[in-house]
Amino acid sequence: MSNPFSRRASSLSGPGVDYVPVTPDDLTDLGDVAASLYVEGGGAVTFTTVKGPVRTVTVPDHGWIVCGAARVHATGTTASGIHAVVVS
Repeated sequence: MSNPFSRRASSLSGPGVDYVPVTPDDLTDLGDVAASLYVEGGGAVTFTTVKGPVRTVTVPDHGWIVCGAARVHATGTTASGIHAVVVS
């Protein structure tokens, strides 16, 4: 099988290279910074942006948060099935 990504440099404008399930945690950053977050079950998502502030956003079922995220907090998060889209 050929890999169409093998010669591509990682880029925020390109496709993600992995889709990682997220377990919200108040003390631990994500393993890789997320370029965006996908939410299966709608609700509130509290997260630390890559710039540093903590934000809470309410998203619908199958919603997206298109913002770089370093951490997804347990406190304040009611959404379920959260996934991080990583680009590197």
